[in-house]
Amino acid sequence: MMPSVTSIETPVIDVRHVVTKFGQAVVHEDVSLSIRRGEIFAIAGGNGSGKTTLLREIIGLITPSAGTIRLFGIDSRRLETGDGHPIHRRFGVMFQNGALFSSFTLAENVAVPLREHTTLSAGLIRDLVTAKIAMVGLPPDSAVKYPNELSGGMRRRAALARAIVMDPELLFLDEPTAGLDPIIAAGFDDLVLSLKNLLGLTVVMVTHDLDSLWRIANRVAVLGRGKVLGIGTMQELSRSDDPVIREYFQGPRGRSASEQAAWNHARRPT
Repeated sequence: MMPSVTSIETPVIDVRHVVTKFGQAVVHEDVSLSIRRGEIFAIAGGNGSGKTTLLREIIGLITPSAGTIRLFGIDSRRLETGDGHPIHRRFGVMFQNGALFSSFTLAENVAVPLREHTTLSAGLIRDLVTAKIAMVGLPPDSAVKYPNELSGGMRRRAALARAIVMDPELLFLDEPTAGLDPIIAAGFDDLVLSLKNLLGLTVVMVTHDLDSLWRIANRVAVLGRGKVLGIGTMQELSRSDDPVIREYFQGPRGRSASEQAAWNHARRPT
């Protein structure tokens, strides 16, 4: 029997007492959280709460002013050195808005990690790229198109294909559904959930999309006032007494997302 996500004791990511300052501006005063293998963990909060900054610190793009971040037990500060290089192959990142190279075709974009980090033959790279493009639900003829020839939803799927092309254990998503219409966003959420189950991924998602949080997140950390204001399921957080969390989850948009989630759950076949 496979263990549940709640039974895993050793965290995939362990953030302890992180402080982040940019000059006189304090983004994080004291942030601590841990992420378990096999869960979809979301980082939420208002604008300026430091969601994306924390994500960039976890993957080693930014060094926190104080505190420690461990990824697979490795200090994230080592990810900028040669010692951290193998860890990069164990995670994939989908940056906000996809961050595709405009002068590359979809297939060329997806192939970038394979060309940079492996010695695979051109034929094998082509086969792997074709498989990943199909896995994210894009038609074969989209492979030769450029980003400006794709819809917003297709660009996100292309960026997701690139993020999983190295078969990572850990997947980071930065605002994956921002700017998408509700139907396209729901389809992307379903895709993430499907890939998580199919590939055995641990997913860390930065988002302000309340529908996504209710639909696919196992646990959510809410950032505010430079700290983690609360961590738990959406049901747990929606009952929080913290005024920031209450405003975030119990306002009109939060109530609407909660009601939609309850309706979707009621319609699922038993």
